[in-house]
Amino acid sequence: MKQNILIIGAGGVAHVAAHKCAQNNDILGELCIASRTISKCDKIIESIKKKNNIKDNSKKIYSRQINALDIPATIKLIKETKSSIVINLGISYLNMSVLEACIETGAVYMDTAIHEEPSKICEDPPWYGNYEWKRMDRCKAKGVAAILGVGFDPGVVNAYCAYALKHHFDKIDTIDIMDVNAGNHGKYFATNFDPEINFREFTGKVWTWIDRKWVAKPVHTEKMNYDFPVVGERVVYLNGHDELHSLSRYIDANSIRFWMGFSDHYINCFSVLKNIGLLSENPVKTAEGQEVVPLKVVKACLPDPLSLAPNYTGKTCIGNLVKGTKNGQYKEIFVYNTCDHKECYNEVESQAISYTAGVPPVAAAILAAKGIWNPKTMVNVEQLDPDPFLDLLGKIGLPTIVEEKTPVPA
Repeated sequence: MKQNILIIGAGGVAHVAAHKCAQNNDILGELCIASRTISKCDKIIESIKKKNNIKDNSKKIYSRQINALDIPATIKLIKETKSSIVINLGISYLNMSVLEACIETGAVYMDTAIHEEPSKICEDPPWYGNYEWKRMDRCKAKGVAAILGVGFDPGVVNAYCAYALKHHFDKIDTIDIMDVNAGNHGKYFATNFDPEINFREFTGKVWTWIDRKWVAKPVHTEKMNYDFPVVGERVVYLNGHDELHSLSRYIDANSIRFWMGFSDHYINCFSVLKNIGLLSENPVKTAEGQEVVPLKVVKACLPDPLSLAPNYTGKTCIGNLVKGTKNGQYKEIFVYNTCDHKECYNEVESQAISYTAGVPPVAAAILAAKGIWNPKTMVNVEQLDPDPFLDLLGKIGLPTIVEEKTPVPA
């Protein structure tokens, strides 16, 4: 079957995914990058050509302008580009519109983050049940594959859970997903992906899965030190995150938590912005009578995450600390990936945060194109066989490492 790929979005993650699609276009076919701002799409194409990342030069790579909230227009674009796979990497407000277009056209749908409504923050769990899973029956009825949250976290960490259960455990007790960026971008303050989405993650309460139930906690109130491979000891804070909302349903574990590393400087800046109301999504009026959304103003003032890439140094480490039993004996592993900011820039002119999120959907697209991942319904990553996914990721830039952590009996 002939494959063509449509990427919706032109931010940092789309930039990486487009490079990787071009590197594998002998399998994935022609590539269209579509966004509201077509000049951003064209810059990505320029970068792909500059880095000589096109495997098959006979396959077209081109741009289109689209407002992906316009479902009929998106349906038309999918048909015009003959796209069999749509990788939605736009802001998460678009998810349901793009998914609807894929259900109507039969194209495979993929995204890297859970759907959000601009006016709502931190809805009641499970978050997938509020929007995505309501469309599961329609996907199944039409045989449409929708692979949700196939970035790194969510995405690869979900596959790590499935891998741990398949190969290392008979029974899992706890999963602690930990995400640390030990890099330095040289800016006073910046976020590594869309500032609006970044801040929305941390302005609500923390929903976490403990003892098989949802528990709400204030944000940034619980932390721990962990000695990570490669990057060393880091402080991580308990946070709510997308993957918990599917893992709690599909992975049999007593507790599943998400931890993210923040520097004291980030916490200080974040706290000031939040406490004076600059992270609010609710409109306010200036003294001149102009209506603005504080969060969008902050976003406009901060650096574009893609602009951080040229001077970024250091590494990331993202992994799952899994504890449970195998053959009746206690077992503990850390399954993880480390990624180097500078190496990412040298390959695709990106920083490692975008790289870790942008490579996995392309691996998933390759598996879908080959028929290896073909659920013909809506799934989260942990429902699929993790082995071909993790194996392919290792070949295209994100190797998985498993570290035995089981304490030695005294």
